[in-house]
Amino acid sequence: MSWKIIEKYRRILVQEEGNSPKRRGGKLTVCLVYPNRYAVAMSNLGFQAVHALLNAESDILCERAFLPDPDDLREYRRSGTRLLSLESQEPLSSFDIIAFSVSFESDYLNIPVIFDLAGIPALAAERTGSHPLVMGGGAALFLNPEPVADFLDLIVVGEGEAILPVLLDHIRADGIGDRATFLAGVVGLPGIYVPALYAMEYDGACLVSREAKDGAPEQVKRIWMAEPDGRATVSEILTPGTEFSDMYLVEVSRGCGRGCRFCAAGFIYHPYRQRSLDAVKAAVAEGLSHRRKIGLVGAAVSDFREIGELCRHILAEGGTVSVSSLRIDRLDEGMIEVLKASGHKTVALAPEGGSQRIRDLINKNLTEEQILAACDLLIGHDILNLKLYFIIGLPTETMEDLEEMALLVGKIRERVIAAARKNKRLGEIILSVNPFVPKPFTPFQWCGMEDTPSLEKKLKYLQQAVGKLPNVRLIAESPKDAWLQALLSRGDRRFSGFLLRAAELGNWKRAAREFPVDTDLLVHRTIPLDEMLPWDVIASADAERLRREYLKATPPR
Repeated sequence: MSWKIIEKYRRILVQEEGNSPKRRGGKLTVCLVYPNRYAVAMSNLGFQAVHALLNAESDILCERAFLPDPDDLREYRRSGTRLLSLESQEPLSSFDIIAFSVSFESDYLNIPVIFDLAGIPALAAERTGSHPLVMGGGAALFLNPEPVADFLDLIVVGEGEAILPVLLDHIRADGIGDRATFLAGVVGLPGIYVPALYAMEYDGACLVSREAKDGAPEQVKRIWMAEPDGRATVSEILTPGTEFSDMYLVEVSRGCGRGCRFCAAGFIYHPYRQRSLDAVKAAVAEGLSHRRKIGLVGAAVSDFREIGELCRHILAEGGTVSVSSLRIDRLDEGMIEVLKASGHKTVALAPEGGSQRIRDLINKNLTEEQILAACDLLIGHDILNLKLYFIIGLPTETMEDLEEMALLVGKIRERVIAAARKNKRLGEIILSVNPFVPKPFTPFQWCGMEDTPSLEKKLKYLQQAVGKLPNVRLIAESPKDAWLQALLSRGDRRFSGFLLRAAELGNWKRAAREFPVDTDLLVHRTIPLDEMLPWDVIASADAERLRREYLKATPPR
């Protein structure tokens, strides 16, 4: 046992606000694991919400565990210490349930590492009743759970607020007991996926059959919280050293009603739901007792119907407002004044597509005139730093589309430079450019990802066209990292072997080269509409809509 790690964990706990650890005392014990580092996990509102939801139950104790920081990882290895929970510094193997909360596919790589550190077999088939029950949830797992399905006894498909109370009642009534008996008993519960009860067959890159056994449903329906005001989703624990340490986060809505064809949020969190203004104001009142800055959270914050009134209320109560990005067609004078009063020196906008053709293709519903008008509005209010999000490699994109993007950025830069000269201070444009990654349950799920050399050529063009201009800075996700994300987004159950090998080697690229199926083919191929998809074990909210939207965007040639 490493006292160095224990002392570090105790120091972290002392710095946290809002956490009141419980004593075990006969309670069902759960260790909620985020497969990334503490700073990343505690910036995640969904992780915090599930932790609070479980600890609100008097007969449940929920603690947290994380992927150790590099120095701590070396200390774990050196000392032979098993992975410990944060609150009580108890080994994960001592808990009744280990629950993974996974928001991003790239964190799938860390799950075998966590099992290894915990001294628990990664594969569910190799665990016995003496091991904890292992479950998982989170956005990545209800997009495509298949790459990690062999690691998990059960998967929560949908929103924890709607699913966990029913699952917990079942556990209270029948206990976990014999693992096979328990899993057979929960497989019929809403939103519960038991991977062991499905048999898959593959032929090369394709899934050719899926058989549900022992009463398991053919497809698992995603479950969502019907009443958005049922439970506030806010910063339950405030801690330094995280991305949002200076603010209190408040969720105002869930999902998005816009229907951009590349974006999973509008489809996996369907239907779009807004919290009531009174409920959000109550959450804000609690937040202002802890932090002056309120971070408003949602996939479409500026679509919140009373966004103006809410922001003015926060200012009137002595607070300031932070939002991650704003819809270009929802910007108005009032919102900009709120941002200025809140100290915003940079505002993020998301044109996504560089040309009108591409914006129409992805269903962004934005014109160049609207984009420039929004920039003029911000610049006219002396906000001279703009962050612009673009995607490259979208289906059918050509170099002509990128040329239009460069021209658009040039027009925006001219406006920023003119205002900067007038106001005698510098302004900056930051271009955040990310390669397109096809996501399950979107209309573009069938589309292949553009190959890495082509994406690198496009990034080089943008760097030469606009990235070297004064007052313009280009940041981009590596096409190789995006390739990994696409691989895991499209992966099937065979990828448990890839993840285990990547953890063993400490090198996912080498593991991908050793994988028995052509990984480049999996990433880049266009999937026929009539082919079975690995993630189709989860039922789409509207499969026919996805097909219609795909065909609208990619008509037959």
